[in-house]
Amino acid sequence: MFGNRRKAFLVSAALVGGTLLMTACQDTEDGAAPSASATDVPAADAAGADASKGAGKGTEQGADKGSDAKDGGSAEGSGADAGDGTKVPVQQACGANDISWSTRSESQAGGYILIMAKAKQGITCILPAALPTVAFGSDGTEAGPAEQSVGDAVTLSGATTAYAGVNPKTTDTDGGKELDSIIVGVGNEDPDPVSLEVGTITVDKPVVTNWHTAPADAVPSA
Repeated sequence: MFGNRRKAFLVSAALVGGTLLMTACQDTEDGAAPSASATDVPAADAAGADASKGAGKGTEQGADKGSDAKDGGSAEGSGADAGDGTKVPVQQACGANDISWSTRSESQAGGYILIMAKAKQGITCILPAALPTVAFGSDGTEAGPAEQSVGDAVTLSGATTAYAGVNPKTTDTDGGKELDSIIVGVGNEDPDPVSLEVGTITVDKPVVTNWHTAPADAVPSA
């Protein structure tokens, strides 16, 4: 009898064990989420890093293109606005070193020196509406105005020539300084005045005209 009971117990234990094993397998298949492998997480991180790197590269390229466009616009847009959206070159004021100078003696009005000014090749500049600065001798005696008012500014470029007339002696008395050159500048602040040979002249209370575009207008009357 004891042998029968033992046999029945073993059969029962085997049945219960089989049932538990089947339940565990079913739970695993139906309810539990599969665990990620050790290589899945780094792969996802790598994909995210690549995406971030691509976004950064796109931003950098966009910034570079924007900078290039700005630089190009600045270079092409230089100049003064003409009012209709177009640009015109900004011209500079003349300095004595921008000009090719020459002189000649004239006999009108008791004799005077005609100064001629042309822009050097490739230069366009403006002679201001003011007297040229003309000085004489080591003491720097300057010529006064020969006209009542200041003339117009003159733009020098190409073959355009500006003229000014210098009367070195306006007095009727004897005396004065004997010189053979004059010093000419564009205004009192010109850093590079030039010395021009004029032959022997007597200087006493000299005067100079404004700049003119015709030599006949540059005859000093006083």
